[in-house]
Amino acid sequence: MEILILLFIGLLAGFMSGLLGIGGGIIIIPALVYLLGYSQQNAQGTSLGLLLLPIGILAVLNYHKAGFVNIKAAAIMCITFIIGSYITSKIAVELPETIIKKMFAVFLLFYAAKLFLEK
Repeated sequence: MEILILLFIGLLAGFMSGLLGIGGGIIIIPALVYLLGYSQQNAQGTSLGLLLLPIGILAVLNYHKAGFVNIKAAAIMCITFIIGSYITSKIAVELPETIIKKMFAVFLLFYAAKLFLEK
């Protein structure tokens, strides 16, 4: 059953990634926590594990063909993403799960409010 749930989560994240550019933080992490009982850190680490492989390559190719990929911007962000994720992951694995969950929730609330209130 867990494999079927993981397949569903991956498919949903893939659909949402291709459609809205979201997946890991907004789809995969909550699904792993609530559907499979993963800890927040385990869900975050598993979600980051997806980034190791070029899982979004086909979606990126479609966006690139349509002229919607700024390769230079993506490359620049990759450098700082690697540095930032390394530093903060060292901190996150040591924090209590309740603190990480609250930080995650605050981020989602602020972002949701921003999207909702935009004209």
